[in-house]
Amino acid sequence: MGSVGETVSGAATAPTVEPEPSAAVEIAGDRIEALRAFTEDLAERGEPLGLIGPLEPPRLWTRHVLNSAVLAPLILPGAMVADIGTGGGLPGLVLAIVRPDARFALIEPMERRCAWLNEQIDRLGLENAEVKRGRAEEYHGAFEVDQVTARAVTALKKLVPITAPLLRRGGEMLFLKGGSVHDEIAAAEKPLRRYKVHDIRVETLGEGLLDETTRVFRAVVD
Repeated sequence: MGSVGETVSGAATAPTVEPEPSAAVEIAGDRIEALRAFTEDLAERGEPLGLIGPLEPPRLWTRHVLNSAVLAPLILPGAMVADIGTGGGLPGLVLAIVRPDARFALIEPMERRCAWLNEQIDRLGLENAEVKRGRAEEYHGAFEVDQVTARAVTALKKLVPITAPLLRRGGEMLFLKGGSVHDEIAAAEKPLRRYKVHDIRVETLGEGLLDETTRVFRAVVD
């Protein structure tokens, strides 16, 4: 008998993609068709392009797409947002889909990921997103944004110094984090103080909507 991921004859089979959760429509509203198109393409081509791992399709909606989309209510109307290390579009491109009233600079250093992001922007007709190839540090002093987002990039003690200089005075950090976020905050005491980060709090998003809720680190920079 073939192992998991193979047929009886030994041929590899594609992993099953998670069905769309009922909460997707509630979260995305009238942007659901665009979000479906993005998710379908990510499921089909994400692994070959190195955007997601081989175990991710069965939890793509819950763990990745909606995990990113629930951040949308925290984006300010008309805000300019920088998303650091966008990768396959999580959370930056998802947020650009769900929040067409805000503008997003998707900062990503890898060329093939930038090509994917630009393709999605064109295919989905997004006029509020722009890809900026490079690392966040390369854009210090180039522009200022109202909010900065990041997901699965690095620990806070490294993330704060590379993102704080992108924010205008009074700008906000919105970082999707895991269960060790409070330990990260403690370990980042020095950079948080150096960059005048205050009003620090951790909020849980998606309660009552998703089986797996999202933790977000929120803070303001002076």
